[in-house]
Formats: sequence, C-alpha cells, structure tokens
Amino acid sequence: MRAMTKNFGEIEIADDKIIVFDKGIIGFPELREFALIYNEDRGSNGGSIRWLQSMNRGDFAMPVMDPLVVDPSYNPQVDDELLKPLGEMNPDAMLVLVTVTVPKDIKDITVNLKAPIVINGCNRAAAQLIVDGDEYKVKFPIYDILQMRKAEGKVSEQGGV
Repeated sequence: MRAMTKNFGEIEIADDKIIVFDKGIIGFPELREFALIYNEDRGSNGGSIRWLQSMNRGDFAMPVMDPLVVDPSYNPQVDDELLKPLGEMNPDAMLVLVTVTVPKDIKDITVNLKAPIVINGCNRAAAQLIVDGDEYKVKFPIYDILQMRKAEGKVSEQGGV
C-alpha cells in the first residue's frame, strides 16, 4: 500500500505489514489502517520512539513507544473480552505501545499509560484499550525517567533503548 504522508513523504508499506484497528483509535474511529514506522538506521525496533502512521490520512501520525522503557512494571489488567477481536493472542507476538505527547517544552513529555495499544503480531489486528482503575495515568511524565536511563546508558541520545 502506498501513502503520501506529512512527516515521511511518500511511503510504500507491504500489505502484510498494515496494522488494522477494527474500531479505529480513540478520537479517530474512522482511521483503521496504520503502519508502524521507525528509524531504520537505529535497528529493527527503532529505539523507543516509533510512529503509528495512518494509511487512511497522510497528515496523521502518532509517536508511540514501549511502555516498559519508562515503567518496567507496566502490566495493565484488561478484560479478556476486549482482546477477543484481536484473535488468538500469542504472548511472544503481542506488541503493547503507548502514545507519546511531546509539548513545546520537552521536559513536559508524557505517555498515556491509561490507553495502551495492543497489536497481535500474528494477524496485525489491533485495538486501543482503556485500562480500568486509577493505577495508570493518561499523562505520565517521562522526561526525568528518560534522562536517568540515558545516564545509565540504557537510552541513546535520541531516546532509543
């Protein structure tokens, strides 16, 4: 599938790499097809920040990251019923991401731990879920965590692990 994007120019994504959100994502139910884009120069995982690029709307891409980079104990409990639309889940092929908000002042960077994105790598079905309870925040500050991990040598200059 070919798409013209605002941030990456024209991209070509193989059909077997398209991630499909049956119900869209929060706030954008009409956007259902996405590609996960990363910096090829930094390896297969692209570091900690990747982009979830809409294949339906070239001007829409969200920065996302692995929540374990900023919260190694992250383990939200969700109702199994919410995962059923994703098909049979193999834990080794499951990818969990959270959206990143980068305001003008980088020190105010946050991730949304309350609404993780779950991707079934076997069939590329995905859903954004809302975690019950108050354990996880919608705006979880990560600047200090990333700086500490960088000092430990666990995060590169560009924020990648």
